[in-house]
Amino acid sequence: MPPAAPRALALIDGEHYAPVVRAALEALPFDFVAAHMLGGTEKLRGNDDYGLPVEDDLEDALELHEPELVFDLSDEPVLGPRERFSLASRVLARGIPYEGADFRLDPPDLDPFEHPSLSVIGTGKRMGKTAVTGYLARLLAGERDLVVVAMGRGGPPEPEVAEVPPTLERLLELSRGGGHAASDYLETAALAGVVTVGCRRCAGGLAGKTALTNVPDGARLAAERNPELVIFDGSGAALPPIASERRVLVVGAHQDPAVVTGYLNAYRILISDLVVLTMAEEGAGHETLKRAIEEVKPSAPVIASVLRPRPVASIEGRSIAFFTTAPEAVHGELARHLQAEHGAEQVSVSGNLAKRDALRADLERTEADLYLVEIKAAAIDVVAETASEQDVEVIFADNEVCPLEGEPDLDAALRALADAALAERAVRSP
Repeated sequence: MPPAAPRALALIDGEHYAPVVRAALEALPFDFVAAHMLGGTEKLRGNDDYGLPVEDDLEDALELHEPELVFDLSDEPVLGPRERFSLASRVLARGIPYEGADFRLDPPDLDPFEHPSLSVIGTGKRMGKTAVTGYLARLLAGERDLVVVAMGRGGPPEPEVAEVPPTLERLLELSRGGGHAASDYLETAALAGVVTVGCRRCAGGLAGKTALTNVPDGARLAAERNPELVIFDGSGAALPPIASERRVLVVGAHQDPAVVTGYLNAYRILISDLVVLTMAEEGAGHETLKRAIEEVKPSAPVIASVLRPRPVASIEGRSIAFFTTAPEAVHGELARHLQAEHGAEQVSVSGNLAKRDALRADLERTEADLYLVEIKAAAIDVVAETASEQDVEVIFADNEVCPLEGEPDLDAALRALADAALAERAVRSP
């Protein structure tokens, strides 16, 4: 017996004659249970019959008819590219595929997980997502037994557990053996001081699905420790493939609002419970971006913040060279922060951690008695190796998430998400 045709909701418009739409509904290999009218009036006659109930509200249609797929039979001018992606994001956020004449978008597969969990996801690379994960882990580690599962492009082929914070010597040893010693899981383990499971991934789809990842295996390792809470750290715009109870979305204030709230980034906003807007420096115009995000999901708080270096050891009175991935526009502010808040005497800043040739040139020009370095990109294989050769001290720098004055309480918002994740799991558990 052939499998039953999927239950489908049709998206239709009044720019097509009803008989044409009805013919398409009959020809397509789906069990259409309802239609949603998107708009348009040119071809409507007032007694149009589609052979289906027609719903005016998409959310009501999805709730009432529980389709397994949404098929788009609309077109310009009712539904342009921006509007289509907005609709697709809303449908995918419900866990439903969205299909049209020449495309199909599927929500990423999210595996169930046996312990309460939070996921931290982003809208791209270098948005401060790992900084937010580390901040969240440090905040909760004193209150909860937790494990972080970190997914990265340079993660290990088999999930690895960092039981204790790795030292500089251990990272150099790993780098000299051919490993990626600045992988996100090592950064989190070193700077947050929590048990971290390192995983890898390759590729990232429009909605954040990966082509290859060993995060499910890493999740099993985390579960074996029977933690109270697990934090899953995404990679770039790729999602950890785990059905977490709650999610934090990290967005860079320098990003175009049309990109952050359009395409399938709207999907990322819709599946998140809190948005942390990073790098909201003075003059960045983050207020416009914040309002745009709130329009997509009014119920998700948006907290604007800046990232500031936090040395893990004292740099007071020292002449330092700070190596970062931060853009040149904020180097002056970072240097002033290290002097005012951490007592550095002199500070030079290189933003070329991800550009090895330029980084080596910076090192050749650098005169400092201490290297302060983020654990990213070429931090170990170039900066730490050079320091080892020249007998220069190295101290790691974390990126502290600092909410702007007048913003909601970030710590309270993060604790509330953790509490909600624990409470939801308790309700679902037998």
